[in-house]
Amino acid sequence: MNRNPHLNELGEFLKARRAELSPSDVGLRGGRRRRVSGLRREEVALLAAISTEYYTRIEQGRLQASAPLLHEIAQVLRLNDDQRTYLFDLAAKERVRPATPGDRQQVDAQLQRMLDDLTATPAFVIGRRTDILGWNQLAAALWTDFGRYPEQEWVFVRLLFTEPWMRDLYADWEEVTRLAIAQLRMESARYPDDRRLTALVEELSARDAQFRQWWTAHDVATRGKGTKKLRHPVVGELTLDWNTLTCGTDPDQHIIVWNAAPGSPSHDGLRLLASWTAGRKRSRSDTVV
Repeated sequence: MNRNPHLNELGEFLKARRAELSPSDVGLRGGRRRRVSGLRREEVALLAAISTEYYTRIEQGRLQASAPLLHEIAQVLRLNDDQRTYLFDLAAKERVRPATPGDRQQVDAQLQRMLDDLTATPAFVIGRRTDILGWNQLAAALWTDFGRYPEQEWVFVRLLFTEPWMRDLYADWEEVTRLAIAQLRMESARYPDDRRLTALVEELSARDAQFRQWWTAHDVATRGKGTKKLRHPVVGELTLDWNTLTCGTDPDQHIIVWNAAPGSPSHDGLRLLASWTAGRKRSRSDTVV
């Protein structure tokens, strides 16, 4: 019997999540000695008030669960909001999003003008597959002018693995990279037939063992906000807050805006970088690394 690959993905996700829980986490006794950590299928089934056989068929991709049952399983597995969204996207992907073409997204011209007007704030636009769609002059100074790469390589998660300067720039490179992968995993649920996304995952899985490990962990995340530490070659260490704004005309384009608390050393560092950049004419080959 041919199994639905989308349901197989859902099953792998459920397996990864139950492996993270112990019986005590969900109010059960540990019982007999365990060969592997995590909850057993029969324990998830018990807590979800279904048979072990029924839950096993869901996890093996042989059965599509109803929305109420998915809600119950999500509660049992202690899923957070992002994980719950991912679970329901996987279960209903045929009616959530149509298949998308393999073409690259294009940044809206008005959106690019807005980026260019942000002379004191680094910002870039990121799309599906973590494509870098547009950026401003200060973002080019903080990272690099992405235009110096071939357009097909303007992919943030790819640059994290292929460019040594990205590892040098991020003091918390592993945290940044795992978050990017978790966001990419979320996109894969929304666009299961995106050929370019599939090719990107296959490429990075083949070339890097860390990517394979983190991708198969099935961690998921939406884009929100946070704080990152950077080691910039010109202005030194920066602690920057980032936030996500969604484009009104294309919800798959997100503006990532970076700033620092006024009066902080990092705020002064951004101002210094902006003044250093102001006198330089932007070139498609400019880079600070």
